[in-house]
Amino acid sequence: MQKTFVLDTNVLLHNADAINVFADNKVVLPIEVLEELDEFKKDTDEKGRNARHVIRTLDRLRRKGKLGKGVVLEGGGVLQIISDNDYKQFEHLGLNYSQADNRILFCAYALQKQGEKVVFVSKDINIRVKADAIGLRSMDFEKQTINFDEIYKGWVELVVEKSKINQLQASGSIDAPGNFIHNEFLLLKEAKNSEHAALAKYDANIKKAVRLKYSGAPIYDIKPRNIQQTMAIELLLDDSVNLVSLIGMAGTGKTLLALAVALAKVINSQAYSRILVSRPIMPLGRDIGYLPGTKEEKLESWMEPIFDNLEYLLYTSKEKSSESGVLSRKQKAKRIITINELKTSGMLELEALTYMRGRSIPMQYIIVDEAQNLTPHEIKTVVSRVGTGSKMVLTGDPYQIDNPYLDSSSNGLVYCVEKMKGQKLFGHVMFVKSERSNLASLAANIL
Repeated sequence: MQKTFVLDTNVLLHNADAINVFADNKVVLPIEVLEELDEFKKDTDEKGRNARHVIRTLDRLRRKGKLGKGVVLEGGGVLQIISDNDYKQFEHLGLNYSQADNRILFCAYALQKQGEKVVFVSKDINIRVKADAIGLRSMDFEKQTINFDEIYKGWVELVVEKSKINQLQASGSIDAPGNFIHNEFLLLKEAKNSEHAALAKYDANIKKAVRLKYSGAPIYDIKPRNIQQTMAIELLLDDSVNLVSLIGMAGTGKTLLALAVALAKVINSQAYSRILVSRPIMPLGRDIGYLPGTKEEKLESWMEPIFDNLEYLLYTSKEKSSESGVLSRKQKAKRIITINELKTSGMLELEALTYMRGRSIPMQYIIVDEAQNLTPHEIKTVVSRVGTGSKMVLTGDPYQIDNPYLDSSSNGLVYCVEKMKGQKLFGHVMFVKSERSNLASLAANIL
């Protein structure tokens, strides 16, 4: 039996092509969805662009027939816009029909009463709960969803004979004992002595596990504190790996390592012309509202975490005012001048993701921090901006998402990892240990 999928507005704002992914089934848009799309169409962000895309798609479909009666989609399904429901007849359900969300639910409920096999689709958890409460089958929009519990980690631990480890250290490569993908790390441990270990990276071109090129070399006085940080530095320093993703909980060193290597590549080796740093504008807690000033001045408020890491990197241990690493007021004043010099010289650029669309960015070391707050479509838009000679690093923690319509399985960062794994130009590391402080590690694990 053909199913009827009733779509909530947020599904179309999340994925503008959502109406085309339900095969040969019926897709219904209540008229309230169009009203809400109209409110978003003037926005300059991703939601606004998606709203405009959906409206243009509906306009093209309108030429094929009456949307109110149903128009055949390319996949064989039917799209229908419904506008003539008598919502007062559903007052007994206890939902206020003056709210658009409830009227969308009522439309689905009415279709079910007419005998159709209805599935209500929404990214909003609360409205899915409401749907269930009134007897409607509901689901999240799961296209582009990845099972985060099974996500590719970028590394695997193997127990091998002592001779394998010795051969790797002596010759630089070994036959890989298993099936692996390009740029996957192999942590080799001796069967009889787990302390005797070595780290290798799989090269799909020669089908061998090879010794690391950089062996966790210190960058800007930053030395890797664990195996995953060593893996990350290997990928970050390798110019042949154009896209690197680093996933881990707070304090694992993702952003710090990315910035350290970026500074080394731009200032020391001049392999790239500048560092471009971007973050989604997604507040934690209540938004502080309008910020005065130029675009750069507005962005600085959102880039303080980046400045914190740069502050740490731009001073050697000798310049720290104490063993704790705290800077004196005088040193902080010097830091402000130093970071300003990076910006005024053009070696450091801050950019809002909103302005990345349409750009082609050559010869730059690009860092997109907090990438877990991006949708799969936004990740595609951002990564496709990379020009000749550029490298992009995506960092984020899928368990700390501030976007209300994303979770650990549907965000763009994990989607990118799952789709790009195995590509020669891509490398990934999942961190497992926080190194910020004992308290930060405890909070990340149990709170």
